[in-house]
Amino acid sequence: MDIFDVLTLIGGLCLFLFGMNVMGDGLERRAGSSLKVLLGKLTKNKMAGFLTGLGVTAVIQSSSATTVMVVGFVNSSLMTLTQAINVIMGANVGTTVTAWILSLGGISSDNLFIQLLKPTSFTPILALIGTAMTMFGKNSKSKDTGSILLGFATLMFGMDTMSGAVSGLADVPAFQQMFIMFKNPILGVLVGAILTAIIQSSSASVGILQALAVTGQVSYGAAIPIIMGQNIGTCITAILSSFGTNKNAKRAAIVHLFFNIIGTVIWLTVFSIVSMVLKPVLFNQAASLMGIAVAHSVFNILCTALLLPMSSLLEKLAIRLVPETSKKDAVVELDERLLATPAIALVKGNVVTGEMAECAVKALKDSLSLIRNYDAKVADTIRELESKADHYEDILGTYLVKLSSHQLSDYESAETGKLLKAIGDFERISDHSVNILESIEELRGKEAEFSDEAYRELDVLSRAVVEILELVQNAFMSNDLEAAKKVEPLEQVIDDLKDKLRSNHILRLQKGGCSIEMGFVWSDLITNLERVSDHCSNIAVCILDASQHNMNIHETMSIIKRGGEQFNEQYAAYAAKYTLN
Repeated sequence: MDIFDVLTLIGGLCLFLFGMNVMGDGLERRAGSSLKVLLGKLTKNKMAGFLTGLGVTAVIQSSSATTVMVVGFVNSSLMTLTQAINVIMGANVGTTVTAWILSLGGISSDNLFIQLLKPTSFTPILALIGTAMTMFGKNSKSKDTGSILLGFATLMFGMDTMSGAVSGLADVPAFQQMFIMFKNPILGVLVGAILTAIIQSSSASVGILQALAVTGQVSYGAAIPIIMGQNIGTCITAILSSFGTNKNAKRAAIVHLFFNIIGTVIWLTVFSIVSMVLKPVLFNQAASLMGIAVAHSVFNILCTALLLPMSSLLEKLAIRLVPETSKKDAVVELDERLLATPAIALVKGNVVTGEMAECAVKALKDSLSLIRNYDAKVADTIRELESKADHYEDILGTYLVKLSSHQLSDYESAETGKLLKAIGDFERISDHSVNILESIEELRGKEAEFSDEAYRELDVLSRAVVEILELVQNAFMSNDLEAAKKVEPLEQVIDDLKDKLRSNHILRLQKGGCSIEMGFVWSDLITNLERVSDHCSNIAVCILDASQHNMNIHETMSIIKRGGEQFNEQYAAYAAKYTLN
């Protein structure tokens, strides 16, 4: 093996790792909505969590990515620690799928049909199709599918290149001696753990082991401890990901580490006893690509079979190692780890925007409650809620802009746009609640009161505004398109009410029933209430736009207003409900 073989090996390794990364990212994006559904259906049932972890990891081809997602989910309160443990165990089994795919490279036969199953026979075609779909695909799904095919072709080409580069090592005594040394189980575990920790992927390190196996110098006795060590090494990604997270997220990473350490210690002990006592011939035989895949799967399945029934004990161990303290964890509202999975990041984005909506709606309702009965404590609460809404807008805006920089599907892009627009409107609603509060405090400062007739009219407008607030909040939280369609007719009624209230005020002013100074306060109140309804209308239109993957607010508004009979019926019903007569 000369310098050119070494360079070829490095090039093959780079292509292998790059292809695995491209394929994994493509699979993750392509399965984004499915991941969201799986998360939604996840329960505390051990088997459901296990199968979820297995399925997700088999799809995205990376247990490291799955465990990092799990840490992010736990940190964002999208998943409990109990659920996380079961998913992590499933991920350890799901990651073995990659080794089975790579083992196809070891197929050898003179039969034409069997030869066609060998990746080197069909990956050039996949690369061609993948390139065409990536370059000429008209939508994100086509481009993602192209990335998956291109990534798979690249990693298989890298695998074949590595195998060809190391084939000459079969006759190198030093290489033979190295793998004889690896028959020491503890040394094998250490090498497997360190290699995997460096490249942060057990699937990739198993692939490298399979590439070395083509030399015929890697025995099962050396390969099995290395595989065990690879399971420990892959935990480094989750451990690093847990830095800066809350206690439960740290516990999830620790469970992942201890699951693999305990499993390795137990089965390495069994392996060593069998190796010394029975001395099976198999352990001295050269490992094949398929044999390594089998060993990888069997080891992970045995670990899971042993520890899945004891998941509650692992949870207690993690809680003991990361105990609760008197000082509460800082609330982490948005975790950027979730951005790696846009579908899940949007789930959390919607949840936090829902919390923001609750702040804004409560602030507005509280401000209306003070019109006749002022309470200083409620006034302080309104200002706190407005400040909280401002904070939500800041963190959500930053989070969603970062999410927008990722490769998103049409649905994800529309949802991100909807949230970006909605948070601005919810924040403005909270601002209007403070404006209303300040108008009320101005009245108190002047020791003035509106007339009974003015209060009655203001009550009608307030009730209409409360209804539109609740309507748009429910429409946003449940993505209820029918509720969203009812917002615009009510907004039109509120516009009409504002005009009538302003006209009635002018009549009272002419008759001497109200002062000009009081009129300014009156105008500010009804203007703020009317603008709240405008923001509700904007949010409703965003909901309708996102459902059509179209963010043209003006066009959607025009369509709603031309809605014909349904719009007119709803408008008439609201007009009758909120009449001043």
